[in-house]
Amino acid sequence: MIQAIGIDHLVLHVTDVQRAKKFYTETLGMTVYRENDRQVFLHAGQQGVALFKKQGDAPLTTGHDLNHLALSVATGTYEALKADLEKHGVAVSGRPGEDRCIYFEDPDGHRLQLMVRS
Repeated sequence: MIQAIGIDHLVLHVTDVQRAKKFYTETLGMTVYRENDRQVFLHAGQQGVALFKKQGDAPLTTGHDLNHLALSVATGTYEALKADLEKHGVAVSGRPGEDRCIYFEDPDGHRLQLMVRS
């Protein structure tokens, strides 16, 4: 029987691979471990995020099959993390009933969340 022990990576389709790479590396501190002109694989700690160039003419639709990607961060307070995102021009929102959650979108509209484990 196969026993999965973790997630290697998840794939997000993006309209501009280099723009997405810049966002995920410069704003979120991920590191590139493999890339070509149509895809970039990034490390986020032990997990991976792969950015693939969207294929075809259909518009990119986000948030339908994947509600959001929650990223663990090593340290930080709500205020510091929010300020850092806003410094990069990223709008931060909460969620209904808990407006101090850190939700935001990448340049293609994928919904992301930052989590600090205490």
